[in-house]
Formats: sequence, structure tokens, C-alpha cells
Amino acid sequence: MSEANLLFENRDGIAWLTLNRPKGMNAINGEIIELYEKYIPEIANNDEIRAVVITGTGAAFCAGADLKEVLASQKLPPGEKDFLDRLCENVFNPLRDFPKPVIAALNGITMAGGLETAMCADIVVAAESAVIGDAHANFGVYPGAGGAALLPRIIPHNVAKYLLFTGETLSAQEMKTYGFVNVVTNDDELQDKTQKLALKIASKSPIALRRMKEVANQALDKSRDAALEHEQVLLRKHMRSYDFTEGLTAFSEKRKPQFIGK
Repeated sequence: MSEANLLFENRDGIAWLTLNRPKGMNAINGEIIELYEKYIPEIANNDEIRAVVITGTGAAFCAGADLKEVLASQKLPPGEKDFLDRLCENVFNPLRDFPKPVIAALNGITMAGGLETAMCADIVVAAESAVIGDAHANFGVYPGAGGAALLPRIIPHNVAKYLLFTGETLSAQEMKTYGFVNVVTNDDELQDKTQKLALKIASKSPIALRRMKEVANQALDKSRDAALEHEQVLLRKHMRSYDFTEGLTAFSEKRKPQFIGK
């Protein structure tokens, strides 16, 4: 049996999901979607896993969707979810609202659906050699998973349109300048530095991180006052949690807190 197109590994409480179609530049196909559909709920429900890393093998993080499979799925009977329906509804939407921190580790070429995958992450770490762009325009394809809708919320509006209209790519360092990438690292240190970052995040209170992420994700769609009210509502809930008391107690006792996510 050939190796799966999406690999799962639990590394000390960090779930690593690795796109594994290096000869196809890790283009997203049906098998990858099926495995995402399997792993996403499993990871969400596993209290031992505190964070998720998505990366790729070979020269690409992900060059987008497998266009042959996208085209073939257009022939499905009416009412049946096609390739893009499943990718958006069962993969990207759950990843954007995932209850645990998600880190994208860009090991190489990141384009189209690969860019949209990275946009689902809370934090982006990139190898120096990584190049990042949209590329839909190069194939007469319209972005349907966040490329046009969400990219201008992350980087400057005119830079987003430059990437959308030209199909060009920018370097990891350029995308760090524009705020898309958080950390740029040497290629051979990408996994090690990403794991260290994930472990640092995993040491925090899971319930506090989940609530922070919920408020932060929704903040841009709300007025200032509504966002502040949302934050206050969750604060009051959080003050009744075990982790809140444990954090303050550990601080007063000058010891490391032991968070349990409740």
C-alpha cells in the first residue's frame, strides 16, 4: 500500500498534519480531503493534543487543489457536494474556527489552495526558500476558499490585489513584511523551530487560548463595543474555570502552572 497523501503524527501533544504528494506539489486531492475529514474532529476531541501544525513534504507546501479532480467533480449529480464544497465546508471552515491553535509551516511553494490553507492558520512560519502567491488567475480559475475574500483582511489591500491579479509570488520575507508570515527560518530548521513554537503555545491554558481565538476571529466583523462586550462575557466565564484559578495560584506560589483546559 502506498503511503497516505496526508500524514498524521502526534509529537508530544502537537498534531502534525503533513501533505504528502511531493511529486504533485502536494496539490489537494480527494484522499487529502477525506483524511482531513477524519483527522480534524479526532484532533479537536483529543484533550492530549494542544496545537496543530500543517506542513508539506518536498519542494512545495501546497500548490493548490488538484484541478483535474476539481473539473471531474463538476459532473456530480445535483445536490451532491462537489470537491470544492467538501474542501471549504469540511476542511477550511473547521480549521479557521478550530478550538486549538493552528500553525502553518510553509516548507516551499505555497499557492492558490495552499495559500488558502495557510490563511486558515493562526500563525504562519515559513522557510526562507518558500514563495507565496495566489495563482488562480494563471489558470482562469476563481478563488473560492478565501483567496479574494480573506487575503485583503490579512495583508494590505493593494498587495492582496497584486497577488490576485498577477498570479505572481512573493518571498517569505516579503510576506513577513506585509504581515502574512510571522516567522521566517532557515529551511533546515523549519520543523524544529515550528515544534518549539507549538510547544510554547501548548504550555498555555487551552481554554484561555480557545476563548482568545474565538474573540479575535470575530473581532473584525464587529463594532469595537460589540467586540469588547464579547471579550467581557468570555472573561466572566473564564474566571470560573480551573485554569484561571490555577494560573493565579501558581503565580502567587512562584511555580509553573499545570493547566488542564477546564
